[in-house]
Amino acid sequence: MKLLITGGAGFVGSSLAIALKKNYPDYQIFALDNLKRRGSELSLARLKAAGIDFVHGDIRNKEDFDSLPSVDTVIEASAEPSVLAGLDGTPDYLINTNLFGTVNCLNYALKHKANFIFLSTSRVYPIRTIETLNFEEAETRFVLTDDQPVAGVSSRGIAENFPLDGARSLYGTTKLASELLIQEYNEFYGLKTVINRCGVITGPWQMGKVDQGVMVLWIAKHYFEQQLAYIGYGGTGKQTRDMLHIDDLYRLIDWELHNLDKVNGDILNAGGGVQSSASLQELTKICQEITGKTIPIKEVTENRAADIRLYITDNTNVTAKTGWSPQLGIREIVTDIHAWLDANRAALEPILR
Repeated sequence: MKLLITGGAGFVGSSLAIALKKNYPDYQIFALDNLKRRGSELSLARLKAAGIDFVHGDIRNKEDFDSLPSVDTVIEASAEPSVLAGLDGTPDYLINTNLFGTVNCLNYALKHKANFIFLSTSRVYPIRTIETLNFEEAETRFVLTDDQPVAGVSSRGIAENFPLDGARSLYGTTKLASELLIQEYNEFYGLKTVINRCGVITGPWQMGKVDQGVMVLWIAKHYFEQQLAYIGYGGTGKQTRDMLHIDDLYRLIDWELHNLDKVNGDILNAGGGVQSSASLQELTKICQEITGKTIPIKEVTENRAADIRLYITDNTNVTAKTGWSPQLGIREIVTDIHAWLDANRAALEPILR
């Protein structure tokens, strides 16, 4: 089998590429990336050592696809992933990458009759609707209740039939627009596709920042003894997310790669779920225990633009269709990332400190 992974030097793309090559050494894997994100250059040696063909290119440029050979499947893992991207009035890179770049990927897949696996985001769900959901304020986190004003949400989290009307961030909008185009290519061109709406993905080799990759950021700031802040919602640190380890995501992508006919045309929510969720307050406690360090954390009461109180993925549908469910919990994820920081401190400190 031949595969093209876009965003192939990024955290998700490189992790999937290396895991696939390890498990299927006979597969030929091409990793396409423009190396724009700081830290992505660290992936090049890892990709080469794994026997993966790196291609320096940009999905925004149709011409960069022309030199690529035919493949059997495209895994579209590229993105400008920041929720805050474009909100300062400069959305061009975001739109050109996350929307028009996806069109170039689709046309490439169509040309070679390749299957298409798309990594979307939970951010396609509208902010205002999420913010008006019924919740309880527990001692250390916000918790969704079963009594809700809209469909597609319960104490298990948010499901695929959650309403899509409303603003969701420019990042979320570009991903939703890409989803709509993918569905059209599936229906009218016969392209075999699956869309995965992922929550927070994390793990080793993620270059965490304030606006994307919060879990690595949180652990790294403890590790390097820097300062953090609980921003918004009264500065309590009770805002809650589910976390999906990249190894758990890999198991789902592996299954889809080899069973795409069973989920062709589907949209699947895939995240850590309730069992692998934490508030910032809870995450802080685990970081303190595993790193042995306590750092200052400011309390900022004002909310940031495009922020949400809580998001938990309801995995009921994806588990029913594929048998997949996440295996790694929060403490295991923090332990894994901490070990990675220890093993690669010299290379990571200039980026994550």
